[in-house]
Amino acid sequence: MAVLSEPNNLGDLLKFEEDNYFSRDQVTVGSGADLLIGTVVGKQTVNGKHYILAPAAVDGTETAVGVLVGNADAATADVTTALIVSRHCTVSDKALVWPVGITNNQKLTATAQLKALGVLIRVGV
Repeated sequence: MAVLSEPNNLGDLLKFEEDNYFSRDQVTVGSGADLLIGTVVGKQTVNGKHYILAPAAVDGTETAVGVLVGNADAATADVTTALIVSRHCTVSDKALVWPVGITNNQKLTATAQLKALGVLIRVGV
């Protein structure tokens, strides 16, 4: 029998958010990547666009500023209607998408940055 797998959805990622979408922001995801729900993002200071977290960068994307709550197919063009949670919410660690090659120390730093914003990461939920 074939095994079916389902991609993450909002219920897998978001465990709590404030009423009336207080926790969410509409952002622009810069072109260059197809980002999935749960991707931890940073904001480039030069253009204000969001990209996958890049801990070794020095352009603003090294600082975690939120988590995508929907897919953003920005492989060929900017996505101007992407949504992130950036305050007063709880997300599951199991649904987060981290950059390839991120170290444990870099994850701890990003987790602390998100916590300072009010984005709490819960383990095992």
